Amino acid sequence: MNPIYASRRRRDVIVRALCFVAAAFGVSWLGLILFTLFYNGLAGMSWQLFTQNTPPPGASEGGLLNALVGSIIMTVIGVGVGAPIGMFAGTYLAEYGKHDRLAPVIRFINDILLSAPSIIIGLFVYGAVVVPMGGFSALAGSLALAVIVIPIVVRTTEDMLSLVPNSLREAASALGLPRSLVIKRIAYRAARTGLITGVLLATARVAGETAPLLFTALNNQFFSMDLTNPVANLPVTINNFVQSPYVYWKELAWSAALLITLAVLVLNIIARLMGSERIAK
Repeated sequence: MNPIYASRRRRDVIVRALCFVAAAFGVSWLGLILFTLFYNGLAGMSWQLFTQNTPPPGASEGGLLNALVGSIIMTVIGVGVGAPIGMFAGTYLAEYGKHDRLAPVIRFINDILLSAPSIIIGLFVYGAVVVPMGGFSALAGSLALAVIVIPIVVRTTEDMLSLVPNSLREAASALGLPRSLVIKRIAYRAARTGLITGVLLATARVAGETAPLLFTALNNQFFSMDLTNPVANLPVTINNFVQSPYVYWKELAWSAALLITLAVLVLNIIARLMGSERIAK
């Protein structure tokens, strides 16, 4: 055997073995985390988890109804506000601002927001909204989540629209369609799956955010849908319950963590299936 070939073969085997060990090491820790989460979370699953509010200190009965509803409300409002803004900004970057001097500045700012710690966003919204309003509120929490959603949707929208062939736009323009209708009826339809995938990924990102809500929505032990006051939510409930000395509270914290994990898992699976479906087409 050629010595050069043998040397390269040995190095290839060593590198493959190291890659396999590294992958197995990472996956094993992920599996251990998921096993612990399911083992402890499933133990607390019951119907009262979805039908009763969070219990007071020392109680042995209660659920997560108020926290579930509060999280859903703030996530829906946050995504509902952030996703359209992100889509419009991404559309500008991909369709109108390709050669504008402002476009690189917007991309740079968007990249900063995309990588900014969520606690910084929470502090910003605290100073800009919570302090002037004179208290914590679900609106402030929704706004913090919207700020997190925007850069994710901007990036995915720009990338998906950039993948649409220019020949489709040129053909539509040749038929007399104005630029706005070309984007709406051609570009958006061609990139529809990718745009929806971006929104789903953004929803999965904000579903479990804790730090921004600690500074904006805080928490509420009771059921409340008043958006101008503190509202219960799963991330902050987990943060509070896991630090408590009450066993039942810790069981609820594990169950709440499992619910968030399952929600994020489902959203990511849907996003990946839609992405693979787009590639197949």
